[in-house]
Amino acid sequence: MTDLRFSHEHDASRYTLHDGGDLVSVLDYRDDGRTVALTRAYTVPTFRGHGYAAEVVERAVADIEGLGDRRISPVCWYVADWFADHPERAAILADRRSA
Repeated sequence: MTDLRFSHEHDASRYTLHDGGDLVSVLDYRDDGRTVALTRAYTVPTFRGHGYAAEVVERAVADIEGLGDRRISPVCWYVADWFADHPERAAILADRRSA
């Protein structure tokens, strides 16, 4: 991970991570105005094992936190596991009873 570029592609409802000129990881979402459901984390197979998925999730969570008016629903198993490994970030999770 040397030349990482993170972007939020609003029109495509996804976050992307590039390393140099290569697209390495994507995080898809659905946003209903209150809750952002993180639906799929994907890393291009040739780039797996380098922490790119964790990086795109970390940056996306920070971006959503910065909005100040959204909660996150970790629909994707990888995102759910990421939150389990980062309990300090759990305050942004949507209450499952009200979601």
